[in-house]
Amino acid sequence: MTGLTIDSLAPDAVASHTSGRFGTPYLYEPACESTQLLLIGSVLPEGAVAATDHQTAGRARAGRSWLAPPGTALLTSILLRPPGDRHLPELSLVSALATAEAIEAATDLAAQVKWPNDVMVNRRKVAGILSELSEGVVVVGIGINVNQAREELPPDAHTPAASLRTLTGTTYDRAALLGSLLARLERMYDVWRLGGLDTLYEDLGARDFLRGRRVDVNGTPGTAVRILRDGRLEVDVDDEGIRAVESGEVGFVR
Repeated sequence: MTGLTIDSLAPDAVASHTSGRFGTPYLYEPACESTQLLLIGSVLPEGAVAATDHQTAGRARAGRSWLAPPGTALLTSILLRPPGDRHLPELSLVSALATAEAIEAATDLAAQVKWPNDVMVNRRKVAGILSELSEGVVVVGIGINVNQAREELPPDAHTPAASLRTLTGTTYDRAALLGSLLARLERMYDVWRLGGLDTLYEDLGARDFLRGRRVDVNGTPGTAVRILRDGRLEVDVDDEGIRAVESGEVGFVR
């Protein structure tokens, strides 16, 4: 992938990189408010994917925005119709795991999952996941910093940011990366459908970024112990002992 300058996620650029059911149908807009909005409330089948080269009002977790110059980031959303007996918040971790694998395959750098929904390389955030549930349908939004230059990354991000380009000095074919991501997500999602997060736990546990780190969860200091098999984060809270956290904002000591 070294030296590629392909900068479009248009259908003709992506088609040769997808072969599974994730990506059919494939909705593409050169620019849009958010790929999430292209799928939320739709009647499209599971595996429908929306992508854009530029989000004008991209959304991130906790009401924050996701901004990137046109043609530099991988911005996509996937529509899922999961079984009702599964714990749906686990899908953020499933998606983060698939994203970490795709990034690692592209860069040869170790990628880790920062609970609950970020992907880290060299202690910097390179990707984030936003899962939104409505009437049993989950739309998973994935944003990966791919070809941004250092000055194009947010300097005041909640978690220090990087792009694949700033980490390796190489530019990447975003269409190929999208195909790799969708293939991995489809495989992991199918495994999760059958057995839940426990069936992916060995890989997830090995990529647990926060394990053993000093953290601040919703303003409470402690030490992260591990991601549990049910998707919660186990934290050794100062002066309180072990607590399992269902959701929240997590800061860490670098």
